[in-house]
Amino acid sequence: MALPGSSTTSDMRDTVVRCEHADRCGGCPILSLPYGEQLLVKRGRVVQSVSRYPTLELVYTEPLVPAEPIVGYRTRAKLIVGSGGTVGLYAKGGGHHVVDIPGCQVLSPVLSAAAAALRELVTRHEADDGPLCPMSERKGALRAIDLRETRGPEGEAPRVLLTLVLARGRAAPPEVLEELAHRLLELHPALAGVAASYHDGDTPQVLGSETRHLAGDEAREDHLGRSRHLATFGSFVQSHRGQAANVHSLLVDVLGLERARARSERVRVLDLYGGSGAIALALAGAGANVTLVESFPPAVAQALAAAELQGIALDAECQDVGTSLKQRHLRRETFEAAVVNPSRRGMGPVAREGLARLEVPTIAYVSCDPDTLARDLDHFVRLGYGTTTLRPLDMIPLTDEVETVTVLRRGAAPTPQVVYEDDDILVVAKAPHEPVLPRADGAPFASLKERAMRLPGVKSLRPVGRDDTSTSGLVFFAKSDDAHERFSRAFADPATRRVYVAYVRGVTPQKGTIARDLREDGRTHPARTRYRRLAIAGGHSVLRVVPEQERPHQVRRHLAAIGHPVLGDDRYGHAPSNRFFEERNGLDRTFVHGVRVELEHPRTGLRLLLESPLHGDLRSVLERTSGPGTLRFLEQKHALGSGPLSSFPPPPESDAPVESALEIDMGVPSVRAELSGDDDDSRGSIF
Repeated sequence: MALPGSSTTSDMRDTVVRCEHADRCGGCPILSLPYGEQLLVKRGRVVQSVSRYPTLELVYTEPLVPAEPIVGYRTRAKLIVGSGGTVGLYAKGGGHHVVDIPGCQVLSPVLSAAAAALRELVTRHEADDGPLCPMSERKGALRAIDLRETRGPEGEAPRVLLTLVLARGRAAPPEVLEELAHRLLELHPALAGVAASYHDGDTPQVLGSETRHLAGDEAREDHLGRSRHLATFGSFVQSHRGQAANVHSLLVDVLGLERARARSERVRVLDLYGGSGAIALALAGAGANVTLVESFPPAVAQALAAAELQGIALDAECQDVGTSLKQRHLRRETFEAAVVNPSRRGMGPVAREGLARLEVPTIAYVSCDPDTLARDLDHFVRLGYGTTTLRPLDMIPLTDEVETVTVLRRGAAPTPQVVYEDDDILVVAKAPHEPVLPRADGAPFASLKERAMRLPGVKSLRPVGRDDTSTSGLVFFAKSDDAHERFSRAFADPATRRVYVAYVRGVTPQKGTIARDLREDGRTHPARTRYRRLAIAGGHSVLRVVPEQERPHQVRRHLAAIGHPVLGDDRYGHAPSNRFFEERNGLDRTFVHGVRVELEHPRTGLRLLLESPLHGDLRSVLERTSGPGTLRFLEQKHALGSGPLSSFPPPPESDAPVESALEIDMGVPSVRAELSGDDDDSRGSIF
């Protein structure tokens, strides 16, 4: 994948940019390094993210494409507003302390000037309790500002679209804000338009859920890369114009649009998370038939308006991506390629499966977060899409952020990793978002059983026990009906132990036993779950959990019953915490992993111990939550699985095994949770 601008001078690589805010600001952690070393660090981020997944071990990460320029480039800035007239970023290390960043070197000159003017205005409004008073516990409504640079025809001065992010319940009346917006346009000629974004306070996103135009332009023409699109308030845009042009050129090349146009052919391309159409318009201008899907209505309207102004044919839909893909599958629509450019949290599991159902031959994935990219690529492998090369670009120089482009081609899903196998049983490592049995809807991608059936010598498989689609860990398949019956009895034996690692909300007691009856099929059954807290990470608890029975959703229901629901659990969990962990840490499923199974082999009588290490996406979440220290501590305690491991424990007279946090501890106090109402009746897995 050749890119223009893929080389840089040695002088640039030796450049060190000094910043007086670097020691306090969370936005420039690698700023003290020479630019060439920064490129190496960023490539290392991508390599580290991919290395968490065995399915991606053969994927090569190319050298980073450097940026030019590396200062004064940023076309958009979302800046937090704090007391004392501070306009900047949250301080590194967490919390809500805002670091003022006057003269920030990455902002384009027009954005830097606009931020300086607003900083002065915010200071005056704080003193007078005006509409732009920063929000605090007692007063104020202004949470943040969103600045967007636009560049029209050559020779025209850049202009700025300003979005004021306001707490909905505290914001001044619309007429007051409109009067203020008109004054801003008069005082600051670089401002082209002003809008208000109303924030409800229950989401980690900077922008709110509703945007209202106040004064000036509602949209501005903007030249970015190969496209001319209309910029609007709150819509996504690449930060670096030169690197955006590189991305556009790369997409045109890998999708073969120039070659197709030379043959008078038009490639049908589905552009997902299309924003205001920068990529879609570039691809359409290169001869593709593009269908844009975007959930933000103003961005869709501006994409269509820009296409009409330029005489470019563009189909656009304002819809959630997952919903759109489902409907297109039902209509049996076909495309030769798809471009995916999601936000930092990546694609959701529903969207990934929806795209696989369309059986698009080629997917070009543009990502701004290596961790969620690697998570999504791992899932796409099981959905039948693979990649060999990642091309990272320095889209946001002088920060640790990195953009990555990769191309996926449709093929066959690989067989699962075998943890243990004999004549009776096959045990494999299950990844998240994969059903154990084939889907009833005839999905084109394989289930875990179908992938396992392709293993050498396997003729018949039947799962033992219950397992949830979103969870990961060990899955047992019996090779015959007799073996299934024997292992089913073995799993019901009190001596059998299934050990899970769970990440739950809040800080639990050090250890305990939850005794809570559970309903199943209209009947009440006794159930007990034991747990031990292994670590505290980011104010929440990492637990080793051992259910003594196998009831539907037992682990999730019991932990929710004591006020510590599993993070990511969309049924019994805490919705605001789930949203936060998805937005900030890339957690798109229930944080439960089946790390160990101990049981007596029903035919040989030997005690079998099997382990599966924590899946890569959950390792990523823990590292993003509390840094690498928590993972190192848990690994030293042998709490995350040392596998893939399959062994028979040594006899009592042999040397004692290494102490593991997964060992069973029977002497723990009990907490009895009352039986809840019928609404928690459920079927399926024990998770």
